[in-house]
Amino acid sequence: MKAARRGDLWWKTAVVYCLDVEKYLDWNDDGIGDFEGLAHRLDHLAELGVSCLWLMPFQPSPRRDDGYDITDFQAVDPRYGSLGDLVEVIRMARDRGIRVIIDFVMNHTSDRHPWFRDARRSRDSRYRDYYVWRDEPPAHQEPVVFPGEETSMWELDERTGQYYVHSFYRHQPDLNIANPAVRDEIATTLGFWLQLGVSGFRVDAVPFLIEAPTGVDIGDPHEFLRDLRRYLERRSDDAILLGEVNLPYPGQLEFFGRPGDPAELTMQFDFRAMQRMYLSLVREDARPLAEALAARPDLRIEAQYANFVRNHDELTLDQLTDAEREEVFEALAPDPDQRIYGRGIARRLPPMVDGDPRRVALAYSLLFALPGTPVLFYGEEIGMGENPELGGRMTVRSPMQWSSERNGGFSRADSRRLVAKPPRGGYAPEHVNVESQLHDPDSLLATIRGFAHRYRSTPEIGWGRFEVLDQPVRSVLAHRITGEDGQFVAVHNLGPEPARVPLALGPDPADSRLSDLFDLTTLPVDDRGRVEVEVGAYGYRWFRRVTSEDRRLT
Repeated sequence: MKAARRGDLWWKTAVVYCLDVEKYLDWNDDGIGDFEGLAHRLDHLAELGVSCLWLMPFQPSPRRDDGYDITDFQAVDPRYGSLGDLVEVIRMARDRGIRVIIDFVMNHTSDRHPWFRDARRSRDSRYRDYYVWRDEPPAHQEPVVFPGEETSMWELDERTGQYYVHSFYRHQPDLNIANPAVRDEIATTLGFWLQLGVSGFRVDAVPFLIEAPTGVDIGDPHEFLRDLRRYLERRSDDAILLGEVNLPYPGQLEFFGRPGDPAELTMQFDFRAMQRMYLSLVREDARPLAEALAARPDLRIEAQYANFVRNHDELTLDQLTDAEREEVFEALAPDPDQRIYGRGIARRLPPMVDGDPRRVALAYSLLFALPGTPVLFYGEEIGMGENPELGGRMTVRSPMQWSSERNGGFSRADSRRLVAKPPRGGYAPEHVNVESQLHDPDSLLATIRGFAHRYRSTPEIGWGRFEVLDQPVRSVLAHRITGEDGQFVAVHNLGPEPARVPLALGPDPADSRLSDLFDLTTLPVDDRGRVEVEVGAYGYRWFRRVTSEDRRLT
């Protein structure tokens, strides 16, 4: 019974990998990544330990917001291939034990979407109410999401003389979810992709999806999410909604669905812990991260937090105080050009820590060892850097670096035809690529592969009960996750000096010991449950607590 239940909740122990098809591998030599190229790299993902592939938008788009400005929600941009090519990728991924989820971006459309083009022709258009219009903008407006790029959430359409709302860019008019026809379109789109074999959706900017602008009554906004979840469960017995909800924990709890209420999102990214992790890394003090993790609300069994080191946008620090944010800025983004929107950093991790392999490995050890589901962004497995020449959020979305060949093995097209160019300097493909790390046991690729495989063989990380372990070393985070399968213990040292860490694990059966999951050493635990762990500078240790009766392999 337990095995069947766990099979249904596959996401509890998944390893998620996010990629942009456009920038992953170009197979037809036109300078743009495509589904055929992705199909030829599925073995790389399988060997890495990935069990869930998250595809960023691949639908037709003018690409004014890197594909998040969509003109047809039920199609594939022909530059990447066809619907048949996508279905083949889904089939091939399934053959390798990898499910596929896709970005769900229906809080807005492109202004070139047929619905909006029709809506702005006349106030009597059948699609007029697919969007939100006003004769005048409201007197009070929420702050814009992209300061410096937009000044208002309302844009005048001169042809019809009314303003439409756009939570993001002016070329992305918000959909009106108070309109039942729009809700039907959203449900139909979900059903379309489920029928093609996807296993769920990463829901973009969820609060913006359900929160109506002033003067628009949509009833209980969370009822819309509940309806989506009910629809999903009617159409699929194992599909998920992974939500982008950048709120403090009480706000996130609302989007999971409070105990006793119907379920809403299946998983949510833990923005709070991610931001506190960077503060801890900068201070070389584990307490900010430990406090965030200890404050996580308990969730229903079928819900989960998704952990990440960085995502495809700016590294947002908006939940830190102004002083804390400035502290992280000064340490990790000293050049103001590396900062964006006053709240985030447009860099990847390795350059932020000056390429220190110990600190890079430490961050990814935390990613896989903390309770929840780890999410990788493409290129993280090899330590890719950003390309500042791409500008803004795009700096971290350069092409995947497969080899030291021209264009990093991404494409054989002339470099002038590339959809984006790889970085130059120390993080250029000749220095950082998959091929050179593939057979190097000391490479970051090998390290992350080891994390992923150990994570997947340690289900208590995804299923168990988490607790921070008290100990006296400020730079150290020690935690335990206890599940039906056993007890996982991890120690992470965020400081530059080795540490000796006393732990009190509590009594257990006789001859209890900690078995190191990355080598053959064991540490005895005394009859009072005490043990001392040595951990190196910027080091980490993963353990399973075992006895002579334990039958699991370590």
